[in-house]
Amino acid sequence: MQEERRLAVLRAIVEDYVATEEPVGSKSLVERHQLNVSPATIRNDMAALEEEGYLHQPHTSAGRVPTDKGYRLFVDRLSTVRPMSSAERRAISSFLDGAVDLDDVVHRSVRLLSQLTRQVAVVQYPTLSRSTVRHIELVALTPSRLLLVLILSTGRVEQRLVELDTELADDDLAALRSRINLAATGELIADAVAALQALAPRAAEPASEQEAGAVLDPAAAVVETLVEAMSDHRSDERIVVGGTANLARYGDSFDTAVRPLLEALEEQVVLLKLLGEATSGGAVTVRIGTEGPYEELSSTSVVATGYGPGDALASLGIVGPTRMDYPGTMAAVRAVARYVSRILDES
Repeated sequence: MQEERRLAVLRAIVEDYVATEEPVGSKSLVERHQLNVSPATIRNDMAALEEEGYLHQPHTSAGRVPTDKGYRLFVDRLSTVRPMSSAERRAISSFLDGAVDLDDVVHRSVRLLSQLTRQVAVVQYPTLSRSTVRHIELVALTPSRLLLVLILSTGRVEQRLVELDTELADDDLAALRSRINLAATGELIADAVAALQALAPRAAEPASEQEAGAVLDPAAAVVETLVEAMSDHRSDERIVVGGTANLARYGDSFDTAVRPLLEALEEQVVLLKLLGEATSGGAVTVRIGTEGPYEELSSTSVVATGYGPGDALASLGIVGPTRMDYPGTMAAVRAVARYVSRILDES
């Protein structure tokens, strides 16, 4: 009973501190929350929580504020992630369903997350290595020039021009298109590359081992271009950030929380490490204060999850000062990730 009551007191203090930005005293707890105990009991519980490291008193006669340990206990004791309301779900769906391509999905997701949470939103582009091939199209622009279109499970579309050493008849083009799709469609990138190279072995040879001036047959030329497109990992570390202006709400903690975070937002590698590894199955991870990878960001929390059809392809989440609405933020991060995953799966 005593443990549950103290947890209720801690929960009330976290909620009030997030809402008011002021240290919370026993009198305000009695007035705002139905704790069904006397003010003296609440004061004793607050003193015990402070002694155990869950609360901190900024100065004598002030109320208490949660510590990182207090926030962690609060988050860990959340029985479930709060569901979004019907209105919120409709708003998310209508906003994201209007996206026209992968870039639009990512940028809409960032804007939506920052608006829902009033925090800084961070979305990683889907990781190429975890993608599967959805379709490969070959379009003849001239008898010796092809447009190659690679469509991945993430919604990513790559286009390349292929210059052939010989002209290719329509029937031969159709046969080549069929062979390539049969080998690669539905396969993970690494497996698709291996299958394509087996289809046209000469394309797998280093340029130095190919005879100078040798004619590359159409299949080898197409495979060579496809493998190059599939091996382009530049987007794996692309990050989009939105809602930086929301940090203006934390002017009282600018030097300890906001300034280091603003500097971190300029570093893609730092943001990727903050987001951590993408997780599937709807799991939302919360790293609070000193639990993060960077000491200078010890006043920052990160709420993140993986997204993508099937196994997680990338991460999205929010970063901000530790004084945040954790239940609401966790719900928004999970909901947006689910909608983005659905859109990519259907695209």
